[in-house]
Amino acid sequence: MTKQDITQISHYINGKKTSTVGAKSQAVFNPATGEVCAEVVLANKDEVNAAVAAASAVAPAWAETAPLKRARILSKFKELIEKNHDALAAAITREHGKVFSDAKGEVVRGLEIVEFACGIPQLLKTQFTDNIGGGIDNWQLRQPLGVTAGITPFNFPVMVPLWMAPMAIACGNTFILKPSERDPTPSLMMADLLYEAGLPDGVFNVVQGDKLAVDTLLQHPDVKAISFVGSTPIAEYIYTEGAKRKGAYPLRVQALGGAKNHLVVMPDADLDQAVDALIGAAYGSAGERCMAISVAVAVGSVADKLVDALIPRVHALKVKNGMESDAEMGPVVTSAHKEKIISYINQGVEAGAALLVDGRSKVVEGHEHGFFLGGSLFDHVTPEMTIYQDEIFGPVLCVVRVPDMAAAINLINAHEYGNGVALFTSDGNTAREFSRRIEVGMVGVNVPIPVPMAWHSFGGWKRSLFGDTHIYGEEGVRFYTRYKSIMQRWPESISKGAEFTMPVAK
Repeated sequence: MTKQDITQISHYINGKKTSTVGAKSQAVFNPATGEVCAEVVLANKDEVNAAVAAASAVAPAWAETAPLKRARILSKFKELIEKNHDALAAAITREHGKVFSDAKGEVVRGLEIVEFACGIPQLLKTQFTDNIGGGIDNWQLRQPLGVTAGITPFNFPVMVPLWMAPMAIACGNTFILKPSERDPTPSLMMADLLYEAGLPDGVFNVVQGDKLAVDTLLQHPDVKAISFVGSTPIAEYIYTEGAKRKGAYPLRVQALGGAKNHLVVMPDADLDQAVDALIGAAYGSAGERCMAISVAVAVGSVADKLVDALIPRVHALKVKNGMESDAEMGPVVTSAHKEKIISYINQGVEAGAALLVDGRSKVVEGHEHGFFLGGSLFDHVTPEMTIYQDEIFGPVLCVVRVPDMAAAINLINAHEYGNGVALFTSDGNTAREFSRRIEVGMVGVNVPIPVPMAWHSFGGWKRSLFGDTHIYGEEGVRFYTRYKSIMQRWPESISKGAEFTMPVAK
């Protein structure tokens, strides 16, 4: 394939695709083949500013658009996503590498947020108190912020943007998406569908880019809120930089960071169910999920049985091109990320963990240049090891052995991350105590990946979340709106003369 044959992926500003001639660009790879499949242009400051200007220009009119009209556009968008479901999923698989069935599931989970956002007329309803005293009524409004932005990761190029943009738009804001430069095609596909659904020009914009684009959005005074999902160092950076911005409207930031998710297996758990859960949650999407299980906590006598059951299942993983119908795990996203994961496995071996299954040398026939790894399984991992402390973000499962539930809870609570956790048990009291005592934002009981549904909200604790609100659901409505209280009375009910005492309900 010559350079002339490579598709160029551009920005989407004010209702049309655009890019500057001679702009800086970056290769986009097909992880299954290792070949360049496209080229993405990277925005300069002028292009980011143009997107903000477009969003700012239409923000007042969009804010005044009736919530029901906004909901109808999103309802049409929902229909178009359903119609283009497989095309979106194929684009995910081509540029990210996850298996096609998993990519289709990603589209569905994003679609659920769109469905929730279609209920915005009800979600924006607030409270009214008639006659609090002296002829005064009191009510509240939730009003849009203006221009908002989202910075999204490579591992969910459809779902995570749909966690943000539909909620922001439904609440009456305009929105700028800065997707990952590793798999940018779905961002333009969603932009096309939004405008086909009837969204006015400028309400939704896409700027492709790197750190320069992120920093320009962070520093722009017209951007009122930024939502981010990705690694903890970048989440903390965005949150810290956002806090530095002063003025009448300081930047509102919602930054979801990394994870080290544990799955605790109690001696009374159904072992077959626990093993099934671990295989899917640890190795699905090649471990490139912020809710992936990367640590199995084996409690007491279950440890040897659990490890013995895991070994053949990890060996048997069907690692293939994600478009093959029987594939269970595809490649990781880039060659550099593959080498990073291998480096972590090497560190685990050097630290003395027992590498029971080694996926470092996996080669897929016919895809020898693809970014493939097999599943790796460690036993006898301890909290001091780097492979336990860090988020590897790859197909690596670590087994940590503890004597009892109290030790399991202490282990997990001591970790800097608190994103997701799961407990497998058949005892209700154990589940209740665990759920109440664990310091983690999302808890699953016999559910390995407890991602909340659209009408709840997603987010972790500790260094997995920076900001005051979780993402989507009613928390999303709060993030994308500003609260206002209104008290009102009319001249006929106003007493004569000045009042010098604190007003109270009468």
